[in-house]
Amino acid sequence: MVETDKPRKKDAIQTKLFVGNLSFDTTSDQLRDLFGEVGEVVNVTVPTDRDTGRARGFAFVELATSAAAAAAAEKLDGYELDGRALRVNEAVERSEGGGPGFRPRGFAPAPPAHRPRPKGSRRNVRARKRGF
Repeated sequence: MVETDKPRKKDAIQTKLFVGNLSFDTTSDQLRDLFGEVGEVVNVTVPTDRDTGRARGFAFVELATSAAAAAAAEKLDGYELDGRALRVNEAVERSEGGGPGFRPRGFAPAPPAHRPRPKGSRRNVRARKRGF
């Protein structure tokens, strides 16, 4: 078996952090300043709700080195910002397929648990039973 020098996805150096339990009023500039005290910040992403346009309460912060990311996770996990204790850990890539309840073929109704009801009026059903 030949080993390659290319690192696997699991073994890749992690520089992206997930920051949870954010106040809806926290801005990307505040996070950039806070994480900038630990290391060089490459990117800050604060996802917003599609309908309201308001922040969703979490963010992703990417630092220049994995050492800076590890130090930031250790130092800032539990740090209080805007009255909320932050939860900081390594960002995990989402798996394919989405979350629970995801149906790749669309939102089709569930199959019936019992025999399907016959179509038509009750009178028609009675007539069929009698053999007319």
